[in-house]
Amino acid sequence: MIKRTLYFGNPTYLSLKDRQLIIKLPEIEKSDALTKAFKTESMRTIPIEDIGVVVLDNKQITITQGVLEALLENNSAVITCDSSRMPVGLMLPLCGNTTQNERFREQLDVSLPLKKQLWQQTVQVKITNQAAALKECRGAEVRNMLKWAGDVKSGDANNLEARAAAYYWANLFTDFRRQREGDPPNNLLNYGYAILRAIVARGLVGSGLLPTLGIHHHNRYNAYCLADDIMEPYRPYVDQLVVTMFDSGIKELNKEAKAQLLGLPVTEVMIGGQRSPLMIAVGQTTASLYKCFSGESRKIVYPEI
Repeated sequence: MIKRTLYFGNPTYLSLKDRQLIIKLPEIEKSDALTKAFKTESMRTIPIEDIGVVVLDNKQITITQGVLEALLENNSAVITCDSSRMPVGLMLPLCGNTTQNERFREQLDVSLPLKKQLWQQTVQVKITNQAAALKECRGAEVRNMLKWAGDVKSGDANNLEARAAAYYWANLFTDFRRQREGDPPNNLLNYGYAILRAIVARGLVGSGLLPTLGIHHHNRYNAYCLADDIMEPYRPYVDQLVVTMFDSGIKELNKEAKAQLLGLPVTEVMIGGQRSPLMIAVGQTTASLYKCFSGESRKIVYPEI
């Protein structure tokens, strides 16, 4: 079942009753002019098991401990936003799998050669997907990118990921420099990547893995190194969406833009020769990664554009 992504950008009361998320609006609850029956009718309920991601984007949201507990038990990701309305925090369950300890040990014991091989696969698919996105969005020449993808060695020793990225960004947008605090569409890309990161981190926890311990990223201040590794081949799906939005004139990160970017979990992708929502595909990817750590496989399953 495809899990729902919920976005709350206005003052809201969130509580729990009978495994249902109860959504109430403060202005209605506080009004003495409205009847109790009207207040009851205006209340919305959503089954907790249907929720995959929750985005809290207002300082006047009230959420109960019961809601947080139920969401985490359901392996839902809870994203909080800062005063600039950008994602700043991510809450995930500590236990997302019944054999958690065993899987942690297998992840901790993975060899360096295997990590390098897995990163090689990851970079190859990332560059291939970037090439497909670039050709589809801009009709650009991508034979050089496909050549670089084929030349990626174990651990990407020659840093072909960076070479491909330089060509990719130079041709995807005009006069553009990809940076966190840069001009649009950097704002749209940042928001989309933050949502994608949460989806991947959720998938890793659901597969019993530690999202902190990466196969390539290893910044000691980064709590989601593995998520940042595994999301790389998925980034071009965000890029494609942002190109469509930006070309249509959307440059500000307003409600319309956020609504489109929050549709990423249900974006259709091709994985293993079949069409699948992105959130489901991420689960297949993280499950295949665990099989690599446990010795059952040597290949991560990624989607291809």
